[in-house]
Amino acid sequence: MRNGEDLEGFDGEASSASMISAASSPYQPTTEPVSQRRGLGGLRCDLDYLRGTLGRMKVAEVLLALTAFICIETIMECSPCEGLYFFEFVSCSALVVTGALLLLFSLNLHTRIPQINWNLTDLVNTGLSTFFFFIASVVLAALNHKTGAEIAAVVFGFLAMAVYAVNTYLAVRKWRVNSRQQSSRQTSDYIRARTESREVVHRPEIQRLDA
Repeated sequence: MRNGEDLEGFDGEASSASMISAASSPYQPTTEPVSQRRGLGGLRCDLDYLRGTLGRMKVAEVLLALTAFICIETIMECSPCEGLYFFEFVSCSALVVTGALLLLFSLNLHTRIPQINWNLTDLVNTGLSTFFFFIASVVLAALNHKTGAEIAAVVFGFLAMAVYAVNTYLAVRKWRVNSRQQSSRQTSDYIRARTESREVVHRPEIQRLDA
């Protein structure tokens, strides 16, 4: 029968063995932060983007497009109605597309789809929205009946066009900067690869080792 010292030694050896087996076990408990795990549970609002210039402009574009769409929807009578329908289509499309981009950028969801060039996508959206808001606002201003809702829709249409135009300018600058950085990175990688290949050619002992 073991005495107390033997039992204490046995417990120490057992605890040491359990610690070693736990350290060597491949099934280790994860220590990854919850915020870094993938899935919908890890979504976080990017406040820095919303506070920045592009984020504020996106919010302004959504609000202006929504206001213009609401104004055009309150018009009950029209003759001719082509200008009203076109303005309604432009404001609704801009609201949906820009709202989706704002959601993607503010939640950093675009980083999970790196196959898409999001800077170019934003540039195309802002450029087309600027052009179509200008056309729709001019047509509606020429064909309206001077009602309050029509005048308000025209005013908010031109305001949305102005904000989209400024955003287009900023998106062009950002796209150019990213394109230059990407081209310079590719050039440096190419130069590094050529340098390494030349070093291998001028050092035959490396070739013999590789062979």
